Amino acid sequence: MEAKAIAKGLRIPARKARLIVDLVRGKDVAEADKICRNYNSKAARLTLKVLTSAVANAENNLGLDKTKLYVSRAYVDEGQTLKRMNFGSRGHVDPIKKRTSHITIVVSERN
Repeated sequence: MEAKAIAKGLRIPARKARLIVDLVRGKDVAEADKICRNYNSKAARLTLKVLTSAVANAENNLGLDKTKLYVSRAYVDEGQTLKRMNFGSRGHVDPIKKRTSHITIVVSERN
């Protein structure tokens, strides 16, 4: 059985979030938790939040054992891009793209 958690519209670019999510994929939940806690980045904090939610969903909704869980799937999708303009010299305009992302983590029980 699988439990899933999704965080949408997070204010971090997908390529930055993928750095941490790639480290967590396939690991046991305890090891993934340690990885996220030891990285000092916004992506690690957001990934830890989603991981904790997925584990809570597995325990409370499906009755799975926390010690047997592992991260079976973890991926980051691009979200909406907030488009802003920065005015430069001589009347030209530079676009500023504030990117967002969606983090999805699926945990399963090892046999």
